[in-house]
Amino acid sequence: MKRLIMRAGLVAWVLAALPSAAAATELVADLSDHLVAITTGFTGSRVLLFGATDGAGDVAVVVRGPNVSEIVRRKARFAGVWVNDAEMIFHDVPAFYAYASTRPAPEFVSESVAARHEIGVHHVRMRAPDAAPAEEVAAFRAALTRNKQRAGLFATAPTKVSFLGNRLFRTDVHLPANAPVGTYQVQVFLVREGEVVSANITPLVVSKIGFEAGVSDFARRHSLPYGVLAILIAGVAGWLASVAFRRA
Repeated sequence: MKRLIMRAGLVAWVLAALPSAAAATELVADLSDHLVAITTGFTGSRVLLFGATDGAGDVAVVVRGPNVSEIVRRKARFAGVWVNDAEMIFHDVPAFYAYASTRPAPEFVSESVAARHEIGVHHVRMRAPDAAPAEEVAAFRAALTRNKQRAGLFATAPTKVSFLGNRLFRTDVHLPANAPVGTYQVQVFLVREGEVVSANITPLVVSKIGFEAGVSDFARRHSLPYGVLAILIAGVAGWLASVAFRRA
């Protein structure tokens, strides 16, 4: 019941905002929450994205996490043992990527427009070494994408953007339990006749709070004491466990 009341309030907000926003833009969108708090027992989160358009059109949504550098290693068998054979570093890789649309992107947008706005996993921009051969880059990029998808950090397929009537739309942004912390960008595009006619960018912050935030901050600021403390705690825990088993 509480969820229904909240959604009704969101719909009312969109309807109230649309007339004033329509004078400046053809699209208005927002999130039900702009902060996802990671606390003890965090198992993931779902954020509602809602909005309205001034008329017909398709809606595409792209969610990008903060950019990071990723190392991809290729293994080979040497003397009966698997060892690292080669590696490639990609820069400006989104730590998280998901997208949603009213229908499959190829049905309403061209490849060039989809690539420009990164609509679709194969259009995600990431910077590879300049001197690397194109075939090597493609192979390592495909491996990186598979790794991120297995970890639940890259979408394997788009989620659905649903229209409620002719102008109101909604979709859910799903964040997994291992969602990286940082500021995400939620981009919403209104597409007509294959071209993006309006766009909206909304920030979404994923942050640790409470005890987890304190531990993370201490580890980042004081890495050496944190490492020594972690070793001491592990040693004491092991000693206590051995004492308990001896008595048993």
